[in-house]
Amino acid sequence: MAKYVMALDQGTTSSRCILFDKQGNICAMEQKEFSQIYPQPGWVEHNPMEIWSSQLAVAMEAMAISGAKPEDIAAIGITNQRETTILWEKATGRPVYNAIVWQCRRTADRIDQLGRDGYAKKFRDKTGLIPDAYFSASKIAWILEHVDGAREKAEAGELLFGTVDTWLIWNLTKGAVHATDYTNASRTMLFDIHRKCWDQEILDYFRIPACILPEVHPSSYLFGHTDASVLGGEIPIAGAAGDQQAALFGQCCFDEGSVKNTYGTGCFLLMNTGHRAIDSGSGLLTTIAASTDDDVEYALEGSVFVAGAAIQWLRDGMRMIRTAAQSQEYAEGVPDTADVYIVPAFAGMGAPYWQQHARGTIVGVTRGCTKEHFIRATLESIAYQTLDVIRAMEQDAGVCLSHLKVDGGASANDFLMQFQSDIVGTQVQRPKCIETTALGAAYLAGLQVGYWKDRAEVRENWQLGKEFTPVMTEEDRAKRLKGWRRAVRCALAYAEEDE
Repeated sequence: MAKYVMALDQGTTSSRCILFDKQGNICAMEQKEFSQIYPQPGWVEHNPMEIWSSQLAVAMEAMAISGAKPEDIAAIGITNQRETTILWEKATGRPVYNAIVWQCRRTADRIDQLGRDGYAKKFRDKTGLIPDAYFSASKIAWILEHVDGAREKAEAGELLFGTVDTWLIWNLTKGAVHATDYTNASRTMLFDIHRKCWDQEILDYFRIPACILPEVHPSSYLFGHTDASVLGGEIPIAGAAGDQQAALFGQCCFDEGSVKNTYGTGCFLLMNTGHRAIDSGSGLLTTIAASTDDDVEYALEGSVFVAGAAIQWLRDGMRMIRTAAQSQEYAEGVPDTADVYIVPAFAGMGAPYWQQHARGTIVGVTRGCTKEHFIRATLESIAYQTLDVIRAMEQDAGVCLSHLKVDGGASANDFLMQFQSDIVGTQVQRPKCIETTALGAAYLAGLQVGYWKDRAEVRENWQLGKEFTPVMTEEDRAKRLKGWRRAVRCALAYAEEDE
């Protein structure tokens, strides 16, 4: 029997490959960062060829380091940054433009126009999404409208569209397979999540030819096999899911009402709602959860655009820290933020506010503000944003959160996790393996090929790493939240000039 399942974890700032064994242990892990391109303020792009080359490189490195041959790998599961949009030539595989990243705000005006045209509710009813520049639809339209010859080629059937999973599958199979899964399709704002198909009315509105769209399958599905020239053999590609749905699966949130929060570049809180597609009244999104068959399950999602990216900003932009891990040391060096609040709305504000013109805001600064206060306020902002989403989710689902499962890179920060527990007033549970996004992709692929028998066997792998229990007083919590809400009002007020 094959020894491993390979997970390709293509994220916003890096590509990773992890080899997992049957117990869900990491047997090899390689990671490579790639370039972030900012052509204008609010614009974010990636080079699609660099995405592919970095992902291929770490896959080959993981195999080399572990000594794994193609026959040692039972299957490949793919998980990816969602909504990021790539269009390429069908004949050559050459991208016609850089990948437009989910964080990019260049199409905000187009979304405003959609609202003025009276389509916002109709599109939300079909897709479960609140219309926003975040999603793929307006990004595709922008490329077709602004790249010379793109529309003509698309209408002639000479271009293909894909989110990053589709791009990787297409390259792994040397162009033999053009496909995606339900979770990624549900994030394009082109997919009817109830009828499980691309929606012609939305395609017509954005003037997007249906012929460029990939086939859509369940997350656990035999999409195809790698071309032998890519990784040295024909390995089954048997799983694909957007990163947040993959993390929900990797955390074994298989039951209705179970919740996880991933602290990655952004912060994404998902609740499994089973076969119910709950229509949010609190600014959350209704989306499709990763599934092992065609009978889809749904999730409620709250999207915070900037979480770990704020720590990266402290490191690379502000140069206040040398490593992300250093942020904990500085934050613990002061007892509080000296009433400084940071709202990191670098790419607008997501759930539950959905204000795409909001920008980063810092309030409460006095002469006594130090670097330590600034770093602590940045970390605390991640927990505050998560709290806002949790309260909205509890209201929509009619449940009170008993505990919160966490994962993602920033969840390794003990200060942040303790503050999260304190500010929400509930237990926070961090598993031993916080690479649950990749693990979810591996589970989806492994279940498809019989590496794991069923979900019950997968569930046995989940192990608690550390639990955080709230110690903050109710009075202190209320005072801090009052300050946070004032800061949010300031960030929203800044956006009013653009309305």
